[in-house]
Amino acid sequence: MRDRKKLIYSILGGLLLYLLSTGVSFAAFCFLIGPGSPGLISPLPVEEARSRVDLTAPKTESCPLNGKMFTKGEKQIWEKWRPLTVMVENHLDARPQSGLSDADVVYEAVAEGGITRFLAVFYCGAAAEEVLIGPVRSARTYYLDFASEYGDYPLYAHVGGANLPGQTNALGQIGDYGWLAKGNDLNQFSLGFPTFWRDYERLGRPVATEHTMYTTTDKLFAVAHQRGLDAQDDQGNKWNENFRSWTFKDEGEKGSVEKISFNFWGGYGDYEVIWQYDRENNQYLRLNGGQAQKDLNNEEQLKAKVVIVQFMKEKGPIDQEKHLLYTTTGTGKALVFQDGQASQGTWEKAKRQDRTVFKDAQGKEIKLNKGSIWIEIIPAGKEVSY
Repeated sequence: MRDRKKLIYSILGGLLLYLLSTGVSFAAFCFLIGPGSPGLISPLPVEEARSRVDLTAPKTESCPLNGKMFTKGEKQIWEKWRPLTVMVENHLDARPQSGLSDADVVYEAVAEGGITRFLAVFYCGAAAEEVLIGPVRSARTYYLDFASEYGDYPLYAHVGGANLPGQTNALGQIGDYGWLAKGNDLNQFSLGFPTFWRDYERLGRPVATEHTMYTTTDKLFAVAHQRGLDAQDDQGNKWNENFRSWTFKDEGEKGSVEKISFNFWGGYGDYEVIWQYDRENNQYLRLNGGQAQKDLNNEEQLKAKVVIVQFMKEKGPIDQEKHLLYTTTGTGKALVFQDGQASQGTWEKAKRQDRTVFKDAQGKEIKLNKGSIWIEIIPAGKEVSY
């Protein structure tokens, strides 16, 4: 009898210990993954609105980010949220990426060691349907400056980031800018699954783990919605109160600039960019490393209505991780390609939150064609052939 009681007490004690440990583990899990944790995310309230969108309706509504025309139904959806910026990698082993063809604006710059990375901005182009995005990679300080142009507290999605003390501490700067406190920082380290997940089969062949992180626009917008960061925050402040849109125009007379080519660093042919002018559709088709660069989501070649080359002072590598810095404020030279023509001019940006403005040789702001815009950040002094 005594042995039987000991056995019962032992079982009960083990069960109690298990319940306590799982409870503590669950609490720790919820704490670590942060406020956008799985199971706590409110559904994104757009499905009903999407079901009513008629994509054949007249395109009468201009996107404030790139001037592209959309239907009223799509505008009613994008007006409910704020711009979403996502770090997408461009390592050779990560191609083709997913989601870039639906971005309204894309920035490209060297992230480290001659390898470029994108900051894709989603707003209007993500209204009609959810966009699958990946592979998502880590933050860098100058990409924060690009994201800062998209109104008060733009959504910024990434997987960790440079955090070395000093000038390349992107994670520290996110805190300094108030993005952690506000909640517009969407770091995979704090969100986890199912907002982010790894797809090891995305290319049908083995790839390193760092090339597998995925998310979607709707999942990220849903986290923002839960945090009170829709088009306006929970205090009634609208994201676009301080946003400055570029000036847009109708397409002009077609010129004879058929090809734009450049490299970010010498000796890195896998990252050489060619934009080939498609005269029939008055757009530019992208090649990277000599190959047509496509979106894995739809197998379409990436294209742009406007390609802007922005020359910036490059500093680095400045640490053992081969991180870089770019001078994102002040002024510098720029080339604007649209309508098969090239415009030589300058760029200006006074402070981090200001909109970069592109001006012609006479100092007037250059009006941009309506549609996808790609901004290529290359080191000052590099040659661009066209």
